[in-house]
Amino acid sequence: MRKPSINPSRTSFGSPDTSRTWVNVLGVRVSAVDLKTAAGLIRASIGSGEKHYVCVRDAHGVVRCQDDPILRSIHNRAFLVTPDGMPLVWALKHAGHSQSGRVYGPDLMLALFDEGRSQGLRHYLFGATEHTLEKLQAHLLKRFPGAEIVGTYAPPFRALSQQEDADVADRINRSGADIVWVGLGSPKQELWMARMRDRLDASMLIGVGAAFDFHAGLVRQAPRIIQQSGFEWAFRLFCEPRRLWRRYARVVPAFISLTALQKFGLREFPIED
Repeated sequence: MRKPSINPSRTSFGSPDTSRTWVNVLGVRVSAVDLKTAAGLIRASIGSGEKHYVCVRDAHGVVRCQDDPILRSIHNRAFLVTPDGMPLVWALKHAGHSQSGRVYGPDLMLALFDEGRSQGLRHYLFGATEHTLEKLQAHLLKRFPGAEIVGTYAPPFRALSQQEDADVADRINRSGADIVWVGLGSPKQELWMARMRDRLDASMLIGVGAAFDFHAGLVRQAPRIIQQSGFEWAFRLFCEPRRLWRRYARVVPAFISLTALQKFGLREFPIED
């Protein structure tokens, strides 16, 4: 995907001392952060006892928000919408945030598991399958001795009933988790976080999608040089063509054309909470 050249408005949200600035990318508040800043803001929020959720976002998710006002509103009410894809990083830099960098979901997970050990952060893994969670937990505990994983749950591949939602909330709350890592894929994980936010005691819910499969060693990640080039979508398409070709056939041209319309002022993309 080519670098988008857009010039969205900039502003900030939250209390003045959080430095959580954002850029309007097609009507979605994308946070002007890098990995270190994002992890620091999340840890500080947990330390303050606040309750939020974080959306880890790529160009596909931003395009999907165009036709889904509920999903767009969920993003715009998040504590952070981190730039998971390089096109969003380029958009932030073009808007004047030169310090911004990619906040890749799998990297954010590793950073908070590592840095969270000194803070005593307690983690809960929600999503995927029992097999994936078993391998994921083993990998994380081997890589980060002393990290606390206080629970895991693999939900069924269907909508949960109200009673099942209540049981899940009780299970997570009894664990004493500070962070609930949600690996349901997008947009299912964003919808789940928004629906469950007020029912969970954990300070932070973070949707990281394929990070569970990556760290469990079940799906191959793109090499770093490809991740940083903006062509990770092409690598993933090559690895899973049958599953992903329709997605990228829509997302790539849609993102480029829509950002061009925003850049030249031919279409407005207002922020709507």
